[in-house]
Amino acid sequence: MPPKSWVSHFRPQKIPFRRRCARASVALISRKTEAGGKELLFIQRARREGDPWSGDMAFPGGRLQPEDASARAAAERETLEETGIDLSRHGRYLARLSDLITRHHSRWRPMVVTPYVFEWRGPKAVSPNHEVERVVWVPLDYLAAGENQSQLPWRTPLGTLNLPCCRYRDSCIWGLSYSMLQELLAMAPETRR
Repeated sequence: MPPKSWVSHFRPQKIPFRRRCARASVALISRKTEAGGKELLFIQRARREGDPWSGDMAFPGGRLQPEDASARAAAERETLEETGIDLSRHGRYLARLSDLITRHHSRWRPMVVTPYVFEWRGPKAVSPNHEVERVVWVPLDYLAAGENQSQLPWRTPLGTLNLPCCRYRDSCIWGLSYSMLQELLAMAPETRR
């Protein structure tokens, strides 16, 4: 039996009514670099008309389907479809993060998103499908550094909000992905080593 790790001490927040809502799940996938550090996989969503998050940086994932045995199985299936990364063969499941609430793309009904954390131990090649414009691996140390945190101005009918984000090269990680990233970094600072 493997030794207990930081994962065994973490208790994610589960939204009590999640089974009554539309559900989605995503995969936060880290891998070791040749230099001994770690990096985290992000996808840039393909640009599509009618998609409010078109072109945004995200984690691979999507809505649960009736054939999915669990939310984690949905994250694994969606990751395989979107990137060609087979987590069931070459991934090591580490943890479940807290549920987050968002809305359906074109509806105002709530949707619960559950993030799952994996370590990738497979081939480096990825095969993005039509839903993914590109795949970006970002060093965890970069994501955790205070000087790389920024703000994204977001216009609303009531005025402009400055939302927290992390900018990496020409990418901006914000919203739900940024929230998931912050929970991951807060619970496991030692995972960057």
